[in-house]
Amino acid sequence: MNLPNQLTIARMIAVPFFVVLYMMGYNLAAFLLFVIASFTDMLDGKIARKYNLITNFGKIMDPLADKILVYSAFVCMVEFGVVQGWMLIIILAREFVVSGMRTVAASEGTVIAADMAGKIKTVLQMIAVPLLILGTWPWLVVETIAQIFLWASLIMTVISGINYIVKNKQIFSMGKKES
Repeated sequence: MNLPNQLTIARMIAVPFFVVLYMMGYNLAAFLLFVIASFTDMLDGKIARKYNLITNFGKIMDPLADKILVYSAFVCMVEFGVVQGWMLIIILAREFVVSGMRTVAASEGTVIAADMAGKIKTVLQMIAVPLLILGTWPWLVVETIAQIFLWASLIMTVISGINYIVKNKQIFSMGKKES
């Protein structure tokens, strides 16, 4: 297994440790683990592209690892009232729609790559989470900045979801049998 795929797996393995640390109130450790795990996302992509180590495993598991990391954090934050439940519902609904469309397209032999709006959404989410963790520390004045990034990520979630549906609307007619 190549290094980028190992980094992807390491990111997935980090998730339950992050969840336990955050839920037990070890926010500094959770913050550091989340930042390191997020950094592996950037690193695995750079290494894979630079050394031509792009694999089907990486194409599927890298974005999945990102989603597991970020959405696990958001679920924990809903539990503590840091993120509103309705925000998470919008975020997850977009992911289910996009994943469903990708599954239908794949069943027809079509691969749909992520676009820039989706990548921006992910980056904003990966910035929002650690800022939201820091925002729970009363002596740091980052709560407003954290909320700005949370809202920006929510807006990009909606924009990227709409963009994805519009660009790939032909997926809704895939698999229909002619009568």
